[in-house]
Amino acid sequence: MPSSTAPGQEDDQEACILRFSDLDLKDKSLISSSNTLKAELDGSTKKKYSFAKKKAFALLVKTKQVPAPSYECKEKWWKCCQQLFMNQTSIHRHVRTQHADEIYHQTAFILKQLAATLSTSKSVTSANKKNPLKEYLTHSQEVSAWLPDTSCFSPDELKSGQGSEEGEVLLYYCYCDLEDPQWICAWQTALCQHLHLTGKIRIATEGINGTVGGSKLATRLYVEAMLSYPLFKDYLCKEDFKISRGGAHCFPELRVGVFEEIVPMGISPYKISYKKRGIHLSPGEFHKEVEKFLSQADKEQSDTILLDCRNFYESKIGRFQGCLAPDIRKFSYFPSYVDTNLELFREKRVLMYCTGGIRCERGSAYLKAKGVCKEVFQLKGGIHKYLEEFPHGFYKGKMFVFDERYALCYNSDVLSECSYCGAQWDQYKLCSTPQCRQLVLTCPACQGQGFTACCVTCQDKGDRQASGPTQDSFKEECECTARRPHIPREVSQHAQLSVNPAPEPSVGEDGSLLVFQ
Repeated sequence: MPSSTAPGQEDDQEACILRFSDLDLKDKSLISSSNTLKAELDGSTKKKYSFAKKKAFALLVKTKQVPAPSYECKEKWWKCCQQLFMNQTSIHRHVRTQHADEIYHQTAFILKQLAATLSTSKSVTSANKKNPLKEYLTHSQEVSAWLPDTSCFSPDELKSGQGSEEGEVLLYYCYCDLEDPQWICAWQTALCQHLHLTGKIRIATEGINGTVGGSKLATRLYVEAMLSYPLFKDYLCKEDFKISRGGAHCFPELRVGVFEEIVPMGISPYKISYKKRGIHLSPGEFHKEVEKFLSQADKEQSDTILLDCRNFYESKIGRFQGCLAPDIRKFSYFPSYVDTNLELFREKRVLMYCTGGIRCERGSAYLKAKGVCKEVFQLKGGIHKYLEEFPHGFYKGKMFVFDERYALCYNSDVLSECSYCGAQWDQYKLCSTPQCRQLVLTCPACQGQGFTACCVTCQDKGDRQASGPTQDSFKEECECTARRPHIPREVSQHAQLSVNPAPEPSVGEDGSLLVFQ
């Protein structure tokens, strides 16, 4: 099962440093030494810290609420990490002990908001008097006011058709300035629970990024709610929602949170903004550009690079012909990859693509900021929209997705191989070692022989755990991760053109589901 860790949390932890007045808040000191930290603060800052931490804790608990069964006298229960909690004491204990990192990030974010609010309070007050939309929303802050009317539907109707044949999964994002992402978080949590949707939603001051699953009725009502909400209706349209077959079963639970970035690139949106992105190309325009690129006899001398912005385990099972597919594990490695291989992009026209388009928004902005490319283009709507128009076009193989389906199939091409025997195979499974988050390509024949771990090291760990006391967790380190260069250096463009790359050495094939994109 995918991890219950908040999406992108690892990347956030690596980069998160919050300056508030003269206070430096870093993850380890805040989480493990909060009493010492508080003792060092002056009275005013200590009050702000206490307020922010209480608010962060309360908001996190609220996102875990689920309706209690009708036969119970209580109005609500809580569900988290696939466990059900029937009283506040138990959910509070669970959140406090198991989600300290998330509380820290929420606390840091709220303190950052407080600092910004205090420094601009006069200008904000003046702006509010002249902003009818914000004034209108202020008077309608009750979350329930922005939930769709479902009185004409029974709960069974909203839940029906959540199976793979009749349910749907929505994928979308919207870059826009949000002044109160915490309220949007509460609204999205209530909206999804109201419609019995599961999934993952990231919210930040720069916008919202989500993927949710449920019945076709529920997803339709969700889209209508998003398109009618004043802050989004001028930015989103119906075509911005990518739809695929699925349902609520594609996600273990609902996770909604506030982060610094809606896709974890590891760089503050204030430094690299989506507003400086590359030029959007429609699927049709992108198709023509790829066709022109592939028709060139000598691609080594071409002034164009077709760049896959996804992680290696995504491009492993499906990609555009002739693309440059970086051998990176996370999108947060992409900036370093560009820096390391900057000469590769000098005086080039770059055609970028990713699953739904969101990674290209800031990835293209980062590449443009380097000032070495002739032009930077990106596929609007990503692979998802391209395959809707060109299922048998220049994209071959499957499209990886970050849920329990792992991949969507639009054509019959199989590009990858079983990690053990080398037979054609492109269906991922999680490593069989408990709590490992790596993905493995192992065909049915090899699975039948017991080859179900991502590598020999992980297989040994599984054997040791089976014969000894079960550990709660272990470090995500095995042959798969240890052998792979953190940031690969490309020898040349020609050397990395993806036609049919060689299989991974040894038996390992890794891939983390912690990234949310």
